Amino acid sequence: MTFHPQPQPGEATPWAFPAPERSTLPNGLTLLTCHRPGQQIVAVEVFVPAPLDAEPEGLDGVGTIMARALSEGTDKYSAEEFAAELDRCGASLDAHADHPGVRVSLEVPASRLPKALGLLADALRAPAFPETEVERLVANRLDEIPHELANPARRAAMALSASLFPADSRMSRPRQGTVETVERIDAAAVRAFYDKHIRPATATTVVVGDLTDVELGAALETTLGAWTGGAGEASAPAPITGDDTGRVIVVDRPGAVQTQLLIGRVGPDRHERVWPAQVLGVYCLGGTLTSRLDRVLREEKGYTYGVRAFGQVIRSDEAGGGASLLAISGSVATEVTGPALEDLWQVLRTLAADGLTDAERDVAVQNLVGVAPLKYETAAAVADTLAEQVEQHLPDDWQATQYIRLAETGTVEATAAAIAAFPVDRLVTVLVGDAAQIEGPVRALGIGEVTVVKG
Repeated sequence: MTFHPQPQPGEATPWAFPAPERSTLPNGLTLLTCHRPGQQIVAVEVFVPAPLDAEPEGLDGVGTIMARALSEGTDKYSAEEFAAELDRCGASLDAHADHPGVRVSLEVPASRLPKALGLLADALRAPAFPETEVERLVANRLDEIPHELANPARRAAMALSASLFPADSRMSRPRQGTVETVERIDAAAVRAFYDKHIRPATATTVVVGDLTDVELGAALETTLGAWTGGAGEASAPAPITGDDTGRVIVVDRPGAVQTQLLIGRVGPDRHERVWPAQVLGVYCLGGTLTSRLDRVLREEKGYTYGVRAFGQVIRSDEAGGGASLLAISGSVATEVTGPALEDLWQVLRTLAADGLTDAERDVAVQNLVGVAPLKYETAAAVADTLAEQVEQHLPDDWQATQYIRLAETGTVEATAAAIAAFPVDRLVTVLVGDAAQIEGPVRALGIGEVTVVKG
């Protein structure tokens, strides 16, 4: 039989991320609009800088409860009426709080955008925060916490944050609060947090979709443009410090048949020059099924269904005070926890000794750059990235520039960034599993002092 040569990929062509138009409404609200022909589901993102650092002492989670309560009734509608009005628009509204601040997300058909913007404005302008609804949200949050603690991946993330950051840092504690702090939250605390931080003058709204037949200016004038409030209080976030001394924390789960791995340290944020090279190098290490970690731990050894390496921004600061979490995560069978960690460390040592190959670099660039048109196929994906750039104090063209820089990054740069991201002697390792079976083999590896804590 005659076989045709296997097609080879060409050079990755950086995709032009949509450029928004920036303006400011009379009430001080910053507006980013992006017309995307054919996107009949319009996405709206509102970012308000009310960071978790600003939560009162002992009330961790009040930002989360406040965000969830925004749609639980306004000065015009009860909680049930508000939900019914959203349904009539075919719209969905969601909100959450994170370290940079509060995000409110709306998706709605373009033909119903003006009405939905009115509901969004009501939620931001005049939330009722009924005591009964706040109590229900607090009860729901308390019900969620045991499930999160039972989830090995979530429990590992909590243990890593508690170990990496100082005890007095908000970043060391669960983002949505603990049982002790959430129990203290009431309607008065939620109202106080809202009154202190939620203001149009500090907020940014992103609107993305097909705006051909939408009178957006008129719609905004009578909705979000009518939102009033003072300048609000600027919150100066605390500097991020982390201790990445090599060590191991075993979260004991007697009888567990698997061990959840989470290995991490604090790294640079997106303002640093090394970021594109770091993205590329970390992707080569563990970004996909064909990356080094999976080739060894999954394909060669059969220890796991998959191990991933990634960088996740915690807070981004143009003054250089931001940080990211650099991590490797996955799960392995309990009995191979020691061998799997030994091989993982060997992958890191081999990377430091021999570097990445040009072939690895080329495949990673092709994947990262080539996937962009699919990644940003929806208006919601574009809106989310634009809002993310706002909350991380990045320029509007940052994502577009990122793809150009990725395509230009060479193998040597990517190798150096990957080695710097995961130095073998500066990693905090969290293992959620059966301590009786894994503590001994892990101690024998010599990758750091081992501490066992209750699961």
